[in-house]
Amino acid sequence: MKFNGASSSKTQYPLSRRNFLGTWAAAALAGPVIARGQNLNDRLDIAIIGTGGRGMGNLQSVASENITALSDVNGKSLAAAAEKCPKARQVTDFRKLFDYANEFDAVVVSTCEHTHAFATLPALQLGKHVYCEKPLTHSVWEARVIREAAAQAKVATQMGTQIHAGGNYRRVVELIQSGQIGTVKEVHVWVSRAWGRHESEEACHQAHDIVCVQERPAEEDPIPEGLDWDLWLGPAPARPFNNVYFPGPKWYRWWDFGNGTMSDLGSHWIDLPFWALNLDYPLTIEASGPAPHPEIAPASMQVKYTYGARGGRPPVELTWYQGINKPDLFKKGVIPPWSDGVLFVGENSMLLSDYGKHILLLQEGYKEFKRPEPFIPESLGHHQEWIHACKTGAPTTCNFEYAGWLTENNHLGNVAFRTGKKLEWDPKSLRAPNAPEADRFIRRDYRPGWKLV
Repeated sequence: MKFNGASSSKTQYPLSRRNFLGTWAAAALAGPVIARGQNLNDRLDIAIIGTGGRGMGNLQSVASENITALSDVNGKSLAAAAEKCPKARQVTDFRKLFDYANEFDAVVVSTCEHTHAFATLPALQLGKHVYCEKPLTHSVWEARVIREAAAQAKVATQMGTQIHAGGNYRRVVELIQSGQIGTVKEVHVWVSRAWGRHESEEACHQAHDIVCVQERPAEEDPIPEGLDWDLWLGPAPARPFNNVYFPGPKWYRWWDFGNGTMSDLGSHWIDLPFWALNLDYPLTIEASGPAPHPEIAPASMQVKYTYGARGGRPPVELTWYQGINKPDLFKKGVIPPWSDGVLFVGENSMLLSDYGKHILLLQEGYKEFKRPEPFIPESLGHHQEWIHACKTGAPTTCNFEYAGWLTENNHLGNVAFRTGKKLEWDPKSLRAPNAPEADRFIRRDYRPGWKLV
């Protein structure tokens, strides 16, 4: 076809979110518990867990509220945050923060990925509103635990996928859901970031990776002043400190602490088709790429997901590409060579989007396109949306019901890659019956002293 550009465990769990976000009204039915100060002019009392990097950014984004507590395993980051919030309680171990739960209504979690669930779950169990950076958790099982805990808590939740609040994603979702490109049975999502394990050190440097390391270092580096390394490790297996792990985002390529590009950028990019096509759990997941490494996530790989029919929509296939991997339509020059993108392939045209723009690639001779009137309300802003929800009970669009399914989905791509096998997924049991060897990647053991449930 020719296209022309046009501007723009064995526990049984509940299965589906397919009708959860069908309308804003439906989401509002499960509105959160309202915080102590119901007056919109009252300020929330917020605890910040993780104050460096994204943590400082999130702190600044909620600085209109009353920051009553700060926690970070890095003394320097904690001190920097305390300069901005001198009256806030300071705690190194976030677990001890919950001893003072009467001092805050809400929690912002910006720790490293492997401790997200450990900071988020106790907050939910105490009935606190939670904003958590992406990805929501470190594993498939953790994502299920957090999603179900949030449903029980009935509080305002939001995962930190800030681009979700932008107008571009909303307009794309409207185009897809109103059928403007026809039935969508195929989606391609690609990102060019190539951080992780490369074929060679030279390839790593060519990819502008931030850490060119191929194996776990044998040597031990001095622990930076003020860093509690044992607390930083948290539930992950103990290992000597080395500069390849800290500070962030160096840690995210190591399986013990993160999940590489798949779960990190997948939170942003797969978010768009997940929203537009009302996806939840895949039926099968199949990955390809280099031989999986036991320690380090790959720089380049791809994953194919298949989903069943959903609410009147037909089955759909979604393929994820990262690093040097790209869709055939990209490599053949059929579509513009955007470095990152989401391509919806419809029966009569295609739609290509990135974070801030989208274009229609109309099938030759197709002239029936008409942009629908906007029907998704504009966001107040990603953080402000959450704050507003805490005070009023209004819904958020990246709540943990939605984000939990998205996080499970993304982590399953890595599970398929690490297993080296096409997974046939059973969302009830959280297992791939045809690949019992995947169990250890779906749920891992924690270091003594750390327990989630």
